[in-house]
Amino acid sequence: MIELYYWTTPNGHKITIFLEETGLPYQIRPVNIGTGEQFKPEFLAIAPNNRIPAIVDTAPADGGGPLSLFESGAILEYLADKTGRFLPPTLRGRAETLQWLYWQMGGLGPMAGQNHHFSQYAPEKLPYAIDRYVRETGRLYGVLNTRLADREYIAGDYSIADMACYPWIVPYQRQQQNLDDFPHLKRWFEQVGARPAVQRAYALAEQINTAPTVNEQSRSVLFGQGPATGKR
Repeated sequence: MIELYYWTTPNGHKITIFLEETGLPYQIRPVNIGTGEQFKPEFLAIAPNNRIPAIVDTAPADGGGPLSLFESGAILEYLADKTGRFLPPTLRGRAETLQWLYWQMGGLGPMAGQNHHFSQYAPEKLPYAIDRYVRETGRLYGVLNTRLADREYIAGDYSIADMACYPWIVPYQRQQQNLDDFPHLKRWFEQVGARPAVQRAYALAEQINTAPTVNEQSRSVLFGQGPATGKR
C-alpha cells in the first residue's frame, strides 16, 4: 500500500496520475498547504522540506519496514522501479527518460512556478520579473515542442517523463502561453489529457479541493517562510 501525502497542485497530480495508470493500491492523506498542515511534525518526519507530495510505501521490495520518500521526481522513479512500468529497463531508454524527468524538476516546474508567483500572486507587480519568467516558460515550451516534433511522447513511449511534465502545462493560460504556438506540444497535451487515468486523477483532485490554493489567508503561510519555518 502506498500512502500518498497530497494536495491539488501540479506536483501532487504527477503521483496520482502514476498511481491511477498502474492501479497500485494507495490511500490519499490530504495535506492542506494553504492552512499550514505541511508544518505538522508527523509530516515533516517524512518530508523535511515541508512540501508535497510525499509517500510512505508500507510494503517495500526489500521486505523491511515502511519506506518514506519526498520530492515528486524521486517518487516517480521509485514507483516506476517498484512496478516495472513507465521507465524503460534498458540503459539508454532509462537514461533518456530520466533526463527529461530531471529537466522538468529543474527547469519547467521551477520556472513555471516563478511565472505563477510573479504574474498571479506577488503583492507588487514587477514587470521585469514577470517578463523574465513568462519568456523562460515560453522557451521551455519551445524545447518540449521541438522534442515532440518526431515522437509521440517525450521519451518515445509514454513514461514518467510525460506524467511529470503534463501537470505543469495544464495551467498554460495562467503562464501566458498559447498552445497554438507549439503545435507538437499541443498535440501531446491533448493526447495525454485524454488518457482515462489522467482524467481520473484530476477528477479525484476535485473531490479533495476546488478552492484556490493561494488566497489572502494562505499567502503568508505559503510565501512567508524563512530559515526557522517547519523546525521540528
